[in-house]
This record gives sequence, C-alpha cells and structure tokens, in this order.
Amino acid sequence: MIRETIAQIEKRLQNASSMSEQTRLELLGLLGTLRQEVTELSKTDADRAERIAGLADTTTEHATSSSPDPDSFKDSLDSFAGSVDGFENSHPNLVQIVNRICTTLSNLGI
Repeated sequence: MIRETIAQIEKRLQNASSMSEQTRLELLGLLGTLRQEVTELSKTDADRAERIAGLADTTTEHATSSSPDPDSFKDSLDSFAGSVDGFENSHPNLVQIVNRICTTLSNLGI
C-alpha cells in the first residue's frame, strides 16, 4: 500500500502545473527518501508507516490543488509534520525528511 500511495503522490507532483520545476524535482527526490524511510518503518510499525504515507498524500493533494484552501492545507501540513512525533531517536532520518517535505510545501505560499 505504501508504494501505491507514494506512486500516486509522484504522479500528482509530476502533473502539478502550479509549482516550479526546481520545487517539483526537489519534492520528487525527497519523496524517494520518504519511500525508503516509511518502508523501513513498516517492518516494525506498519500502521504508523501507512498513516505517514497517507498524510503525505493528503498534504500534497492540498498543495497541488488548482484552488487550494489555505486552512485545510495548514491542517494537513500540521498533521503530516506531527505524524513523526516520537521518532526522533528511533528514526531520525524519517523525521528529517518529513520536516523537509513540510518546509518545501509550506514555501509554496498557499
């Protein structure tokens, strides 16, 4: 399921006409790392890994919408960022990559 969710996000990013090519490439690179990290997490906590991937999907959906709702986007961004609370010691790379994705998406100016 995680692979399908990440593939859906990649497709959405590739088709997002509202973002610069540089931002798109950055997010696609970050997404590749996120895929690795949540796949690793799924070995020990599959539910949490699915939740993180799902929140990544929801957040990018809001960010790439043709008419984004700033409040919904902020709520989804906060949920996505919060999804890795408590993983600082056990999965520091996962926390870092989610934070980088959130920062990049928030810089879109929605």
